[in-house]
Amino acid sequence: MIELTIAQIAEVVEGEIFDIDPTQKVTQIPVIDSRLVDSSTFFVAFKGENFDGHSFAAQAVASGAQFVLASSKVDVASIVVPDTGKALARLAAYVRNELSDLVVIGITGSQGKTTTKDLLRHLLAISAPTIAPFGNLNNELGVPLTLLRCDRTTKYCIVEMGARHVGDISELVKIAHPNIGVVLNVGQAHIGEFGSRELIAKAKSELITGLAETGVAVLGDYDEYTPKMATGLSIRQVKFGEKSSCDVRAADVEFREGRAHFDLVTPSGRQAVGLQLLGLHQIPNALAAAAVATVLEIPIESIAAALSTAEASSKWRMELHEASGLLLINDAYNANPESVAAALRTLVLLAQERGGRSWAFLGKMNELGESTRREHQLIGRLVSDIGVDHLVAVGTDLFDRPLKRPLDQPFDQSSIVESEDEEMKTGEATSMHSFSTIEEATDLSRHFAPGDVVLVKASRSEHLDDLANSLLATWTEANL
Repeated sequence: MIELTIAQIAEVVEGEIFDIDPTQKVTQIPVIDSRLVDSSTFFVAFKGENFDGHSFAAQAVASGAQFVLASSKVDVASIVVPDTGKALARLAAYVRNELSDLVVIGITGSQGKTTTKDLLRHLLAISAPTIAPFGNLNNELGVPLTLLRCDRTTKYCIVEMGARHVGDISELVKIAHPNIGVVLNVGQAHIGEFGSRELIAKAKSELITGLAETGVAVLGDYDEYTPKMATGLSIRQVKFGEKSSCDVRAADVEFREGRAHFDLVTPSGRQAVGLQLLGLHQIPNALAAAAVATVLEIPIESIAAALSTAEASSKWRMELHEASGLLLINDAYNANPESVAAALRTLVLLAQERGGRSWAFLGKMNELGESTRREHQLIGRLVSDIGVDHLVAVGTDLFDRPLKRPLDQPFDQSSIVESEDEEMKTGEATSMHSFSTIEEATDLSRHFAPGDVVLVKASRSEHLDDLANSLLATWTEANL
C-alpha cells in the first residue's frame, strides 16, 4: 500500500483512532483472515453469521498487525468505523486515485475470469510490477483488497469483477476506475439469481459503460451480447475471438496432448502459441489476455512467448493428475453449462489420444434457477452426443439417461440394458451410473484401466474435490 499516516487513514474512512499514534506511518496491506496476519499487515474485522472477527483483534495485533480496522471498540490499537466493508472500499478508492499512473484492468464474464487473470498476470509481470487477486477475490471485498496491495512502484493492477445482482459491478468500477475493461462472455452462470441471460449481460456491461472516455473495451466475440456492449460509446473497442473480423484472433487451431496450439493474430503480426493449460476452451482466455497486452503495446513476440509458458496457478481448475496409466482431471471448483461442456469435450479428446475410455463424474450445477433440470438434461444429452463412455452422476438425479434423443421425446425403456452392476445402465453409446454419495462413487475406480481418462466436475458446494482425491488414492493403492 502507499504510505499513509494513521490520521490520514482515519480521515478517509471516517473513523475514530484508539490507542495508536495518529502520526504513525502505514504501508502495511489489509487482511481479513486473522490466520494471515503478520508484521506486513493490518487486520480488518468483520462480523459474519457464524463468526465475529473482532474476537480475533487481540490475537491479530499479537501476531504483528499494526492496528485493527473495526466496527466496534476493541482493546488494541484500532480505527473504529461504522462499517468496515464501506471503510475498506473508501480506502481503496482513495489509494486508486492517488496512483494516477497505475493501469487497472477489470475482468468480468460468466466463466474464465480467474484463468484469464492468471494468464494476464504472468504476461504483464514479465515487463513491469503487477498486482492481481489471490484466488478469485472478485467482490466488494476482493477488489479493495487487491487494489490496496498496490504501491507507487506498481505498473499494472488486475481486478476480477463478479456480480450477483445488477449494479454490483457498477459499484466495483467506482472503486477501481479501470483503464481497460474486459468482458469475456455472457453465459448461464448465476442465471438463477439474475433470472435471464439478458440481465446477466446488463450486469457484465456495467464494466464497459463505467469506463472513462479514455478507456478501452476488450470484448469477446463468443455470444450475441458481449460484442455489442460498447456500441454507441466513444471509447476504443478491441474484439477477440476466432473470426477473421476480430482484432485479436486464433488461427490454425490444433489440439495436441490435451492442449491448444494456434497462431496468434493481432494488428502487429502473427506468432505461434502452444498453451500449457488443458483444453481448447482456454483459447478465449488466452486471446483476452493477448488483447489486453496488445492494447498496452507489448510486442506480439513477448505475448506469444508468455502465453506458451504460463501454467495453471489456481487450484481445482483442470488440474491434471497421472498415476499408473490413469489420467484424472480435477475441475471441481465450479460448474455451469458452458464450463461443463468445455470440460467434457476436453475429456473426450484426451481419451481418444490415449486410447482409453472416458469417465465423467459430474455433480450438480448450482445457481441455475428454473432452468436447473433442463440444463442438466442438456449436459446428459451432450455426454452421449460427443461419445463419453461413462457418465457418473454423483449426488443428483438431474442428468437423466444420456441417450441420443430429443429432450421432449418420451423415454424408451427398451433402450436401456441391465449390466452386471446393479447401478449401471447402458444407453446407445454411454453407460450411466448414479450414486448418492462420494464413497459409493469411489468404488467405480475398480473398473478403471490404464489409458482411461477421468473428469471430476461440479459446483464447489458439492465437494467433488474430495471424490477426485478418493478416486486417485484408491486407484493408486490398487495398482502399486
